[in-house]
Amino acid sequence: MKEQPTIDHFWQSYLATLPPGQELPPQPEAWSFGDNPGLADELAALVLTGIKTATCSALWAYEAEGEALPQPGQLSIILSGAGRPLAVVETVQVRLKPYDQVDAAFARDEGEEDRSLASWRAAHRRFFTRTLPAIGREFDETMPLVCERFRVLFSLPKA
Repeated sequence: MKEQPTIDHFWQSYLATLPPGQELPPQPEAWSFGDNPGLADELAALVLTGIKTATCSALWAYEAEGEALPQPGQLSIILSGAGRPLAVVETVQVRLKPYDQVDAAFARDEGEEDRSLASWRAAHRRFFTRTLPAIGREFDETMPLVCERFRVLFSLPKA
């Protein structure tokens, strides 16, 4: 079985693809999508195939964790559900929007299920209903979301 790269090794592999003389960015945060390994793998696969180019989170989660919001130009390392590094992505746009104002174009770019706004709303209602109680919140149709678009800069070739 082929050895899986560590996050540090994966990051060094990405840096090696940059043009000589370019200032090297610091290693970014590594994270996975969703709230469980299966969902993380499912969504990461959509990123790697180019279907998923957007994601969203509850603004309340950022506030509860004391985390800064993503910013355009920010890099991230996307992990599998088992913590294996899969891709380096760059945030290209961040917008705050209430859940009930997310549009069909954003739902399509999230790439999940049949990519329709109706399925996006149903899936995200389930996700937020499941995850928000951990931070003392409940799902609300007008809850603020951090809607982020990104692009893949690097991934390892399939083995």
